[in-house]
Amino acid sequence: MPRETEQTVDELLLRTLSMLAPGSVLHEALENILRARTGALIVVGDSPEVLALVNGGFHIDAEITPAALYELAKMDGALILSRDAKRILYANTHLTPDPSIPTRETGTRHRTAERIARQTGELVISISQRRNVITLYRGAMRYVMRDVGVILAKASQALATLERYKGLYQETLQNLSALELEGLATLSDVLTCVQRAQMVQRITSEIERYIVELGTEGRLVVMQLEELLMDMHDEDLLVIRDYASGGREAKPEEVVAALRQWTSEELLDLTLIAKAMGIQKTAAEFDTPVTPRGYRLLHKIPRLPEPVIDNLVAHFGSLPEIMAASIEELDVVEGIGEARARTIVEGLRRLRDQVLLERPM
Repeated sequence: MPRETEQTVDELLLRTLSMLAPGSVLHEALENILRARTGALIVVGDSPEVLALVNGGFHIDAEITPAALYELAKMDGALILSRDAKRILYANTHLTPDPSIPTRETGTRHRTAERIARQTGELVISISQRRNVITLYRGAMRYVMRDVGVILAKASQALATLERYKGLYQETLQNLSALELEGLATLSDVLTCVQRAQMVQRITSEIERYIVELGTEGRLVVMQLEELLMDMHDEDLLVIRDYASGGREAKPEEVVAALRQWTSEELLDLTLIAKAMGIQKTAAEFDTPVTPRGYRLLHKIPRLPEPVIDNLVAHFGSLPEIMAASIEELDVVEGIGEARARTIVEGLRRLRDQVLLERPM
């Protein structure tokens, strides 16, 4: 499956899960049906393609409530809801999808649900009467909804994993800062930072998906995630901006966007990350010394505006040159007066002392 298609399916699933998450009207209705073990087939969509498959039943056009949906689901036929899931349009209707559409399901209700979803592209919800399972279909997507307790356990596990990876990432950044200030940074150090930043981002995205699925039950997970990410900045973008070549230094967002579409196996290959940054080096050359432009460390100096940082890098070209510059040499850069030049010199000195003091052993 192409990566673009995978991303589209994932976004579609998130939108679907948010519609059915705890706290929504649909979730309460589905839980009632599940507990009663009556089963149900619900189509969320009133497009002409859906209505063309409707045979018989009752035209209701009533506002949706959990109680109404639960009572109407007791009848054998399917329920048709409006696309925004705010009104019940038809009840006890018979649906006749194209029988030639392939399906992997075995039960009649689930086979019908998958065929309707593939034929119309609308959300179809099938609740198994015997297995007590809610299955979602939308286009080619199929997803079995999980119990809130299971999702909470997975979210807690992911939060613990995120905390560990965050610690590793911050340690790698701290080490890179020390090496940059000493002029000893290598390409391997840089690529490892970019790699670990993406790992942190992937775990974060997984937790955000759990939050969507949890709805109102995910408030504590949201608080824990916000606390973990409180001191996380876009340092991965600044690392890429410091070292990317081949005309990519001004577009770190493009590099990150490309990395986020990679598989986990691809992300483990530092050579591929180097190529994404425009660096044509083999693994044997990863110990090659590299020189940062200085964007990341200059951003750590308080009250130093972005345009001034850009002017500094454009004028001097690299962090070592900026650190070696005198107050008089800094003063000639556009946007920097004598007072700001002193601030930069003092800020870099304090940063060096702090980083070397806190450097991981």
